[in-house]
Amino acid sequence: MPIEVHLIDGTYELFRHFFAVPSRRTADGQEVGALRGVLGNVIGLLERGVTHLAVATDHVIPSFRNDLWPGYKDGSDTDPEITQQFEPLEEALVALGVEVWSMVEFEADDALAAGAAMASQDDRVDRVLICTPDKDLAQCVGGKVVQWDRRKDLIFGEAAVVEKYGVTPESIPDYLALVGDAADGFPGLSGWGAKSAATVLSRYRSIEMIPDDFEQWDVAVRGGHRLALTLAKQRDLALLFKQIATVRDDAPIAENVDQLRWVGPTAGFEIFCVSNGMESLLTRSRELAARSL
Repeated sequence: MPIEVHLIDGTYELFRHFFAVPSRRTADGQEVGALRGVLGNVIGLLERGVTHLAVATDHVIPSFRNDLWPGYKDGSDTDPEITQQFEPLEEALVALGVEVWSMVEFEADDALAAGAAMASQDDRVDRVLICTPDKDLAQCVGGKVVQWDRRKDLIFGEAAVVEKYGVTPESIPDYLALVGDAADGFPGLSGWGAKSAATVLSRYRSIEMIPDDFEQWDVAVRGGHRLALTLAKQRDLALLFKQIATVRDDAPIAENVDQLRWVGPTAGFEIFCVSNGMESLLTRSRELAARSL
C-alpha cells in the first residue's frame, strides 16, 4: 500500500495556536494553551488516517544563519510564553509516539527539507506533504513533494507555486534574496519587488545567470536599468541572501520512513496529560491506538 508522509512545521504550529486558541494554564501557572492546541492538531491528523509523520521544531531560535547575517531572526522579540512551550511540546510529542526533529544548529525548515528528500527517495512513498504555508519551503515542491497550507486547506504542487510566486520552486531562494523576507530578517535589494523579481527570474532562473548589463537583458521589466545597476553593485549581497534563503537537506533527521510510522502513545503520554489537565487528548490517542491494532 502506498505511503503518504506528513512533515509538520512544529514551530509554525506553536505560534499559530498561541495566537488562535484561548490561554490555558497548569496548576503552577505555566501557559500550555498553544502546546495543547498543537497536540490536538497532530492527533487530529492521526484520526484522519495519517500513518507516517514527523514534527520539526526550532529547539533554539538562532541557527547557523545568524552567523551569516546579523539581522537574521534570533527570537529576541518572541513572547516568552511561546518559547517556554517549545521544550514541553517536543517532550509531549515524543511521549505521544511521534517522530520529532528538534533543531539547534539548523532550523525546522531545514529538517522539513531533509525529511522531504529522504522520504521522496523511498519507492513505497506516493506523496510527501510538507505541512506549512512558509514560502521558504516552496523550493522543495516537485515530484512527490507538495506543500500543504492546512489552515486554508490548500495544497501546492509545482504549478501552484508558479501561479503564486511567478517562479518555479528551484528559483524561490533567488526570489526571496531579491525581494527580501521580513519574517526572517533580511531586506533583499532596494527597488526589487515581487513582480520585477518574478519577471526577471522567469527568464534567467537564478541570480547568477542575470547579466550585469541591462543592455544584455532580453526581458522587459519596469525600471530595468536601475534594477540591473543595483544587482551589479550588490550581487555578492544578493548571493548571501540566497544562501540564507536556501533550505538545507543535510539536517539531522530519521534514517528512513519506517521511523516515521505512528504505532501509539507511550506510557509517558499518560503522565504528561494527567499532569497538564489534558486527559481528553489521552483518551483520543488511546482510541486511535486501539483502532490501529
